[in-house]
Amino acid sequence: QVQLVESGGGLVQAGGSLRLSCAASGRTFSSYVMGWFRQAPGKEREFVGGINRSGSNTYYTDSVKGRFTISRENAKNTVFLQMNSLKPDDTAVYYCAARDGPIVFREVRQYDYWGQGTQVTVSL
Repeated sequence: QVQLVESGGGLVQAGGSLRLSCAASGRTFSSYVMGWFRQAPGKEREFVGGINRSGSNTYYTDSVKGRFTISRENAKNTVFLQMNSLKPDDTAVYYCAARDGPIVFREVRQYDYWGQGTQVTVSL
């Protein structure tokens, strides 16, 4: 079992940057694929990006490619989401999620553990 706690959200102007962190409990963090998801009001939770267990491969939804970067530090049980060139459409609650397995899936139902979420608001 793993517990996840996100931090780093906030209010930022369009074009600005934020770095989200997700700290995981437990001693087997490196065995989990990690994903970042977001949910805007009235919308379904959607995949933002994911990273494999070693951190060697990352995957992104098209709308954030070139702007967002996922990384992880297994020694510190932490995964990051660096968000640059933020747009108002990026406004959402951002969640990190863990999946016990080697494959980075994009579907919410594939992930076993979730954080409580952190609010990101991008103003004009």
